[in-house]
Amino acid sequence: MTIHGDHPFLPPESERSPVRRFRGRLPSPVGLWTTSYGGKRAGLTVSSMLVADGEPGYVIGLIDPDSDLWETLREARTAVVSLLGEPHRQLADAFGYVAPAPGGPFRLIDWTDTAWGPAPVGVSTWAGCTLVDQDPPEVGWGLQVQLEIAHVELVADDVPALVHRRGHYGTI
Repeated sequence: MTIHGDHPFLPPESERSPVRRFRGRLPSPVGLWTTSYGGKRAGLTVSSMLVADGEPGYVIGLIDPDSDLWETLREARTAVVSLLGEPHRQLADAFGYVAPAPGGPFRLIDWTDTAWGPAPVGVSTWAGCTLVDQDPPEVGWGLQVQLEIAHVELVADDVPALVHRRGHYGTI
């Protein structure tokens, strides 16, 4: 067996979509979207997202329509959007389903149940949100999901923000 430094399922760069390569050159925030419904928890690492300020504010993200997150979020209609920092790389990979998480990614850390879903203990910035539309438009490969921000937790700002660029994590 040989261990490679590259992702084993990633096609060669010359075979990748030029639009995806263009997007990959933009630094993106690393968010963790979590929800629960009927005793089932679901989560997904999301870097294709933005926050729109206003009254109310919104989080807009591209979500895989086949993901467990979307299936559960559509039923729950609420979610927690957490902004991950440097200490959360393993959590980001586990919820992005690119790293092992024995027993599932929710077993990696402790969680606080909120009115919007599970919030990860140790993540200093998160928002409790409500789903705007159960039938969002398709955009590219995903669904353009809009969440209305109902509550924001800003505990500390001393953790470097985790960003994703060209398949790798970095910090700001």
